[in-house]
Amino acid sequence: MRITALAGGVGGARFLRGLVHHLRAAHPDDRPEIIVIGNTGDDITLFGLRVCPDLDTILYTLGGGVHEGQGWGRVDESHHVAAELAELGATPQWFSLGDKDFATHIFRSQLLARGMPLSAVTAQLADRWGLAEQGVTLLPMTDTPVETHVVVTEGGDQVAIHFQEWWVRHQAALEADRFVVAGLDSAAAAPGVLEAIRSADVVLLPPSNPVVSIGIILGVPGVRDALRGSRAPVVGVSPLVGGRPVRGHADVCLRTIGVDTTSEAVAGLYQDFLDGWLVDPDDPMAQPGRTSRLAVVARPLLMSSVAAAADIAGAALALAQQLAAATGEAEALP
Repeated sequence: MRITALAGGVGGARFLRGLVHHLRAAHPDDRPEIIVIGNTGDDITLFGLRVCPDLDTILYTLGGGVHEGQGWGRVDESHHVAAELAELGATPQWFSLGDKDFATHIFRSQLLARGMPLSAVTAQLADRWGLAEQGVTLLPMTDTPVETHVVVTEGGDQVAIHFQEWWVRHQAALEADRFVVAGLDSAAAAPGVLEAIRSADVVLLPPSNPVVSIGIILGVPGVRDALRGSRAPVVGVSPLVGGRPVRGHADVCLRTIGVDTTSEAVAGLYQDFLDGWLVDPDDPMAQPGRTSRLAVVARPLLMSSVAAAADIAGAALALAQQLAAATGEAEALP
């Protein structure tokens, strides 16, 4: 079974870890093929180093090195380099990087400086974290450097600041006028990305931010068209529980683009290719008698543990199986 997933950071990474655990338990004798298309719209250059927060969160989470309490960064981390940079007056000081984390960014930046594309660099990092042993291939959405910026109003003037500054430093508290993704229009999908969608047996949308994670991946030329033309069922997991994001500021992002903070409105962002949708039992979309063109399944969506995330991933695959059977593609999902 070939599974392709579009993923952002913490929510996407935890869902993917659950997916790996579910498949190991359900098919212990089979090695799955999971291709993850990771968001690089959050990428930023700090202290001369290229940082890819969403890719790194996936690497650390699947590799067993993530700081569980944060959901990002490395476990058992120290911050001697950051402290020394602060003593030197280096900026910015609002983005925390640990010493182990610095090693990742130094290695990545060295290889990029030698002309190696991000996809090849990511493959080397994935080897370090043992993703292949789990049946996982991690692809950045594009090798083209792209960066999300947020247009805000300061002192009566509109200015653009990097998404990370808005998200981390300001905690999304600055009123955002719009998002601008520099470089996205001229970007090309990284090698293997479009083929991963076209050849998939199942396409999954983990509960990642629909605007600045999944939405950015969908903006890469060719990705949305590939999803529209995919023969595979596309099943997503709502990022909202009780009408709110479990973590992060997805509600603020949705408001910025004029979309309601509801599972139905988020599904509407994917309406041209989405087939199935998992929602929380208390979600309005789960109410008896409510009609939807989507196949909607209600179930608890809190990824409170690896086992809980595995159950959610299993429910997404089960829904995909039902959809495949209904369209005569059931043989694609053993």
